[in-house]
Amino acid sequence: MRLQSFGPLHLAIVACVPLVGWGLAAWGRRRPGAARGIRLALATAIGVNELVFYRYSAARGWLAPPHGLPLDLCDVVLWLTVYTLVKPRAWALDAIYYLGLAGSGMAVLTPDVGEPFPSYPAVKFFLAHGGVVASILFLVWTGALRPRRGSWWRVLLGVNAYAAVVGVVDGLFGTNYMYLRAKPESSTLLDLFGPWPWYLLGAEGIALCLFWLLHLPVRRVAGRTSSQA
Repeated sequence: MRLQSFGPLHLAIVACVPLVGWGLAAWGRRRPGAARGIRLALATAIGVNELVFYRYSAARGWLAPPHGLPLDLCDVVLWLTVYTLVKPRAWALDAIYYLGLAGSGMAVLTPDVGEPFPSYPAVKFFLAHGGVVASILFLVWTGALRPRRGSWWRVLLGVNAYAAVVGVVDGLFGTNYMYLRAKPESSTLLDLFGPWPWYLLGAEGIALCLFWLLHLPVRRVAGRTSSQA
């Protein structure tokens, strides 16, 4: 069946993502020694799920370079999240906080699945994006992730630099990574901003607003952390 946006099933999936993050964080706070094991388990689950999907895609001819490569921003964020769960680094924590919650979070809210539910691609989509968001919430709620002062605009600049590189790839090979040449087929916020290239400006504005809003709840902690450093 086709997953109905904001239907009962979709809303249940959306609700489960923060609940999983909260439950794992509560476990990690009660037993601090378990936090590292939870991080490694999340990294393994997310990484294995993605590798299995690569094999699945290759077997069906979906992975046919230059098409089907993991160049979309959500792909980069997923592997960056895996890396951060294994080896937390300040720069990586900053990046996944904004990119994961804004990008993967938006993917969960406005999914572009393209396959009926519960087919494997559709289930994998929510496991991957939901897993990233739940992992980031786990890191935030256990106190392991505290974005640094000014990190929101540094991450935004980094995203634009990456988009410029991907835009060159799209122009050379006719691909549509990061939806730089055409909007998703499913309904998204980009539909509010008209055709190409205007929706790209809208996407920039959305990213700016989301990053700034995500910075608000952590700005005081970020300031204290910078002062202590």
